[in-house]
Amino acid sequence: MADPIKLLIVDDNEDILSTFYEFFNSMGYEVKTAVDGFAALKLLREKSSFFDCLITDLVMPNISGVGLISIVKKEYTHLKIIAMTGYGDQPGALASEAEADVVLFKPIDLFKIENTVSELLNSKDDNE
Repeated sequence: MADPIKLLIVDDNEDILSTFYEFFNSMGYEVKTAVDGFAALKLLREKSSFFDCLITDLVMPNISGVGLISIVKKEYTHLKIIAMTGYGDQPGALASEAEADVVLFKPIDLFKIENTVSELLNSKDDNE
């Protein structure tokens, strides 16, 4: 059996974090969560090769999702990144500039985001 896909989910909304955690956990993913970009970077620095995919909110305190994506793209080039926002086009445009692999708008259907994770990681396998 293949190793479970390992996700790092970052959102400053605890309800969203726990919903995502429960959902992806129940789907067989290995999930870690962080409440902001700073906490996410701390986890990444401890376990950089551990994660396959980063799912991050864009508008957060401390280090924004856009800032987080910029750092991750430079330091952890293997990671696929899905950005989420509930704030219209501007953060989405910023996430594209920061080179998120996919930008999704809240509210997000969990099955849609799971499908996106699956597609992103399968396309990674095709390119290796």
